[in-house]
Amino acid sequence: MKQFQSSRRSFLALAALTPFAAMATTACGTSGPGGTGAGGGASMWFLTGEPNQSIMQKAADAFGAANADNKISITYFQNDAYKTKIKTAIGAGQAPTIVYGWGGGGLKTYAEANQVEDLTAWFDANPDLKKKFFPSSFGAATVKGKIYALPNQAVAPIVLYYNKDLFAKAGVQPPKTWDDIMSLVKTFNDMGVAPFSLGGQSRWTSMMWLEYLLDRIGGAEVFNAIFEGKADAWKHPAVIETGTKIQELVSADGFIKGFSSITADSKADQALLFTGKAAMMLHGSWTYGSMKKDGQNFVQDGKLGFVQFPTVAGGKGDPKSGVGNPAQYMSISSKASDKEKETAKKFFKDGIMTDTVIDAYINSGSVPIVNGIEGKLSSSPDKDFLNFVYDLAKNAPTFQQSWDQALSPTAAEALLNNIDQLFLKSITPQQFAENMNATLGK
Repeated sequence: MKQFQSSRRSFLALAALTPFAAMATTACGTSGPGGTGAGGGASMWFLTGEPNQSIMQKAADAFGAANADNKISITYFQNDAYKTKIKTAIGAGQAPTIVYGWGGGGLKTYAEANQVEDLTAWFDANPDLKKKFFPSSFGAATVKGKIYALPNQAVAPIVLYYNKDLFAKAGVQPPKTWDDIMSLVKTFNDMGVAPFSLGGQSRWTSMMWLEYLLDRIGGAEVFNAIFEGKADAWKHPAVIETGTKIQELVSADGFIKGFSSITADSKADQALLFTGKAAMMLHGSWTYGSMKKDGQNFVQDGKLGFVQFPTVAGGKGDPKSGVGNPAQYMSISSKASDKEKETAKKFFKDGIMTDTVIDAYINSGSVPIVNGIEGKLSSSPDKDFLNFVYDLAKNAPTFQQSWDQALSPTAAEALLNNIDQLFLKSITPQQFAENMNATLGK
């Protein structure tokens, strides 16, 4: 979470205040214009990929049907393409009315450049809406004590998934320790099955490994120091050990061959798990819904297992700590007209998280970031997974925002490039640390 100033001191405390962190969508699509919505409405850019795309489109359609003069026009993009497109559009003053994002460092950049609206007074005037969402979800929406975005969607910690059929065939149990992981790597390679699926071309999927490992090895304080920009924070011994363990895993053929050419947007990494070509996958909880939809009854037949990330011997981290995203976020462009801003706020209040939308997220296998839904979760056919996610997030003493969202856009891009090189073993763990250390304060 990235509230600057105050958040530099309270980053971890804010993340641990309440149960949830929210959905980071995987996928993504086409290009389109920014600017105004037709007929006095508002424009929005969003990510392609199910179930989120359909849920958001239906929410916009329902809102438009009830508000003829306040329609929402949505253009869809693939995840990586969107990140580039939205930065360019905002910089050129041509952003859509509603700016979809991940909070943290990116939002801070927009807020400090006066490119998105300060919503603090509006939330104060709509206290019931603010109380609807988990308090922790507002941390990454806040910059210097002011709120610049509406949290939305669903909780999404990073989860270690496994194929129950393959584990039964191998006669093994899901890993509880890093030593277990290395043992399973040999077991599954000997069976001719890739131990882990990985969409390495997307880079942020590889980042999930570093986030959890650093937390387990050094504790949450190590990344907090990086977040705060402390001198030589990236050179902490835990960072070196994290990189070393990752390269040991790569050298042991822990990941599917050719992982660096596999993309997450294509969902090829998920398919490797549910078709039995890979035994395990570390990925966001949002992939449960897409695997349920695309996995040929893999989920429905109870073949998908899920556990918390393992511990590391001698590590200082709390095994209950989680990583992920405190929410997805929607801001309002400061360049939008007064009418467009009014439409966007009305959509935020009446269209984003209606009962229908909440039910749709739960039915898709997600946990929405709203209070009072325990009963709905327990009555869902996906209750085992939903309650696992709920408990994982609820019980996490710290819930660390994804690094590429917590850091500034400049540092985040350097991070992803260096992660790619680390996994390809073209740089050493020490070089990774040195390269990232050069980004502190940028």
